[in-house]
Amino acid sequence: MKLKKAAAILTAAGMTASLAACGSGQSGTGSSGSGGSDGKYTIGLCQQMEHPALDAATQGFQDACREKFGEENVEFDVQNAQGEQTMCSTIINNFISSDVDLILANATLPLQTAAQATADIPILGTSVTDFATALGISDWTGATGVNISGTSDLAPIEEQEDMLIELLPDVKTVGILYCSAESNSKYQAELFAAELEKDGIEYKEYTAADSNEIQSVVTNAVSECDAIYIPTDNTMASNTQIINNICLPAGVPIIAGEQGICSGCGIATLSIDYYDIGYRAGEMAYEILAEGADITTMDVETASQVTKMYNPVICEELGITIPEGYEAIETE
Repeated sequence: MKLKKAAAILTAAGMTASLAACGSGQSGTGSSGSGGSDGKYTIGLCQQMEHPALDAATQGFQDACREKFGEENVEFDVQNAQGEQTMCSTIINNFISSDVDLILANATLPLQTAAQATADIPILGTSVTDFATALGISDWTGATGVNISGTSDLAPIEEQEDMLIELLPDVKTVGILYCSAESNSKYQAELFAAELEKDGIEYKEYTAADSNEIQSVVTNAVSECDAIYIPTDNTMASNTQIINNICLPAGVPIIAGEQGICSGCGIATLSIDYYDIGYRAGEMAYEILAEGADITTMDVETASQVTKMYNPVICEELGITIPEGYEAIETE
């Protein structure tokens, strides 16, 4: 197995090695649950927390499964971990005890938890930026080689940095804001920082361990930077109002990693469609369970297209003119 950081993630998840024994002992290339013989399947769906991007991915996944399997042939056990590691572990363990046919892990924490809990039940991840980073795979080839595949929410970081320069040509110092507990956010932050360095733009990183630290961290960031970049970060996505209440009065614009964050506190984003990546994960579930596809060789897939989008309300308040080619985000 390629998961070289397994021990570290397992400790963080608060699990024991006995969890892996809860599976059915299959090879990990197809369904290990009790369904399938009659064309009916049960899928356990664990979403890390509630916010529009993850909600859209969950909806896309369910819609695809209902269309492919037939609504009467697929049953979902949908659970939300509310961003809590302990709750996530409990949810995944219950899925394994229930002998579900497949697990859909919506975001990084559920993916890591499921990966350490079973080597038998097929696991599809979605809304995960970089599977290699999330799973500790150093020799990435596009497929995990184990009972895991799925869809990534990584948007082109270079193009996001180009967007920042296009909209904010006079920017001097950029604050990169993310949750330190989210490994995929750190991955994006490093990529974005590298692009800023190429263009000779100074930057500072600002990290919050959890939502309780966001207000103080953002307050510090707006006092030292004239723009902020937020990657696809679940903790930040769930707290956009707090961020906006600090950045907007300070006149500090935000380039966001995805549409949900942008609608809450950003001026613009180069965003994927989370519904689409969830939908594709649902199609992959059908390929695995109904058509016998080998999940160990299935490449992780990325979004087929991205869209330039802007928040008209915040742009107007900050006096920022958006050029042609951007799609307005409908805000409440």
